[in-house]
Amino acid sequence: MSVYILAKIDITDRQVYAKYEEGFMAIFKRYGGRLLSVDEDPMVLEGTWPETRTVMAEFKDKESAMKWYQSPEYQELVQHRLRASSADIIVAQENLEEKNGPQKI
Repeated sequence: MSVYILAKIDITDRQVYAKYEEGFMAIFKRYGGRLLSVDEDPMVLEGTWPETRTVMAEFKDKESAMKWYQSPEYQELVQHRLRASSADIIVAQENLEEKNGPQKI
């Protein structure tokens, strides 16, 4: 069942962050990731959204997402992002209505 990664990133050093961007897609695709959106100016419907970048991605399942995130090559690369930004990142599951009945929100 598909899972989605949502990342709110506040980039503080674009030069260092660029090193992260350079290696990201090759590793990401190797683990079956699909980039759905990268937006530096999302439309905020409620609240505040001060981050400089929002990323939405998809993996076929939680195991694939975690293999990517925990892989040695990604953990080496992510050090550039950690030095150049702060982030809030979650993994959310696909709608489970078919499996478990109507969902509550």
